[in-house]
Amino acid sequence: MEFERDRKFYSGRLKSFKYAFRGAFKLVTSEHSIMAQFGIAMIMVALGFIFGISPTEWMLQTLATGMVLGIEGVNTAVEKIADFVHPQFNEKIGFIKDVAAGAVFFAALAALIIGLIIYVPHILNLI
Repeated sequence: MEFERDRKFYSGRLKSFKYAFRGAFKLVTSEHSIMAQFGIAMIMVALGFIFGISPTEWMLQTLATGMVLGIEGVNTAVEKIADFVHPQFNEKIGFIKDVAAGAVFFAALAALIIGLIIYVPHILNLI
C-alpha cells in the first residue's frame, strides 16, 4: 500500500486537523497521565475564572498547559513506538523512555512554577 498524499491545500489541511483532533481525543480518553493532566488543566481554567486572572496570566497558563499536554503526548508516542519496536525489556529502550518521561517532568515543573507565580499573589490577597 503506497502512502497517498492529498495535494490539495485546503482539503489536506482539513484532513490534518481531523487527524490531530482524533489523536488529541485518543490521548485524553485512553492515557491515564493525560487524563490526570487534562483534569488539572480544567481546574486551572476554573481557578482562572474564579480569581479573575489577567490576560497575560491567561496566556502564560495556556502556554504552560499546552506545553505539558503536548510533551506528554510526544512522550506517549515515544513509549508506544518503543514498545512496538522492542516489546521485551531492553536497557536502551528503558533509557529512551526515561528521557522522554524526564521531558514531561521538566514541562510539568515549569507549569507548576508558572501556576504558583500566577495564583499565590491572588491567594495572598484573600488572606
